[in-house]
Amino acid sequence: MGSKEKSSPKYLIEATFVIEGVVERHDVIGAIFGQTEGLFPKEFELRELQKSGKIGRIDITLKSEKDRTDGTIAAPSSLDRAETAIIAAAMESVDRVGPCAAKVSVVKISDVRVDKREQIMKRAKELMRGWVVTESQDIEKLLSEVSRADKKIHPVHYGRERLTATPDISKLKEIIVVEGRADVINLLKAGRTGVIALEGVKIPRTIINLVKRKEITAFLDGDRGGDLILKELLQVAKPAYVARAPWGKEVEELEPEEIEAALAARVPISEVEKPSEAARRAPAKRAPARRPPTKRAPARRAPAKRAPVAPPVDLGPVGGIASELEGTLEAVLLGSGWDELGRVPVGDLVEELRKREGVGTVVFDGIVTGRLVDAAAERGVGILVGERLGDGVRVPRKLTVRLFKDL
Repeated sequence: MGSKEKSSPKYLIEATFVIEGVVERHDVIGAIFGQTEGLFPKEFELRELQKSGKIGRIDITLKSEKDRTDGTIAAPSSLDRAETAIIAAAMESVDRVGPCAAKVSVVKISDVRVDKREQIMKRAKELMRGWVVTESQDIEKLLSEVSRADKKIHPVHYGRERLTATPDISKLKEIIVVEGRADVINLLKAGRTGVIALEGVKIPRTIINLVKRKEITAFLDGDRGGDLILKELLQVAKPAYVARAPWGKEVEELEPEEIEAALAARVPISEVEKPSEAARRAPAKRAPARRPPTKRAPARRAPAKRAPVAPPVDLGPVGGIASELEGTLEAVLLGSGWDELGRVPVGDLVEELRKREGVGTVVFDGIVTGRLVDAAAERGVGILVGERLGDGVRVPRKLTVRLFKDL
C-alpha cells in the first residue's frame, strides 16, 4: 500500500454554477464526483486524485432563491498545467445536480504560486527596509567609533602647574574642567576635546585664570569628593555651568553615552548656588542650639574616647612616603610588613584595591572618600592615609584614617 504524497497546490480552479432548483452543498459535490467518474483512467479520477493529495478539498458556496441555486466552486490542484486544465474542463461538463438542470462555467485557473510569491516579495521588502535602517544605524555608530579611534589625540601638560589637558585647550572658548587625568583621557576616548583637569582639591591658578577668559563647565564625579571640589570652585573660580556624573560614579568610569547625557543635563551656576547659600545660612541659625550639649559631661567624653586610639597605631615609614607623594596624585600600597606592593594613580585606587590581596596600608595624595573607605573596609585594609577627609565620610572602627597634616 503506497503512502499518500501530499504536495502544495500550484493552481486554483475557480468556477460558477447555476442550478434550476433548490439543492444542498453535498448534492453539488456528489454531482461533480459522480459525473466525472469513468471519463478517465482510474488514477485520474477526482476521488483518486484527492486520496493522493493532487486535488485538494473542493469548496462550494451557494445560495438558493426563487427556486434557483447559484454559487461558486474552488478546487486546488498540484497537477501540472495540462492535467489541471483537463480536470477543470471535466468539472465544466457537469450538467445536472440531482434532478435539476445545471450549468458549470470555469471562470479562471490561477497560479497560487504567483500570489504566494507576491506576498513573499512584499514581506521581503518590509524586512529589507527594516534591515537597511538598522544596518545604517549600526554603520553610523561604527564609523563614529572608528573616527574617534583614528584621531589618536593624546593629552598634554598645560599651565604653570602642568595640568593634564587636551591639546586644543588654549584655542577653544568653551572648555570642560574635570577632576583628574583619568577623566581627561576618558572624555578624549568619547570624542570630547577642550578638557582640562584640576588634579587636586586646591584650585590651581591656571584654572582661576581660565575662568576669567573662557566659558567653563565643571564636570565632576558623583560623590562627596565632587561636592567638595564644587564648594572650592564656588569660592575661588565660579564656572558657568556644572555637570555631574550619576551618583556613585566617577567621570572616568562613564560610557560615551553617559558622558553626553551628563553634559546635556548641565545646569547654570546660578541654580547651583541657591541651595548652597541656604545651606550656609541653616547652620548659623542652629548654632545656639548646639552650645548647651557641650556643657554636658557625655559630650566632653566623646572626643576623649577617640584620643587614646591615635598613639598606639604604628605608622612605620608612612610619614616619609606621604611627604614624597605630595602633589603627585599617586597612591602607594603597602603590605602588612610595610613592604611596597605597588603604585597606582589615585583615580585607579578603588579598582586596584578591589583586585589586590594582602594590602594593609594605603598612602595616597588625594581625598579620603566614602567610596574609598567602603572599598578599603571590604578588602581588609587597616590604615588609610590621605591628604584630606571628604565631607560626611564615616570611618568604620576597624579602619584607621590619618591625614597628611597629622603626620
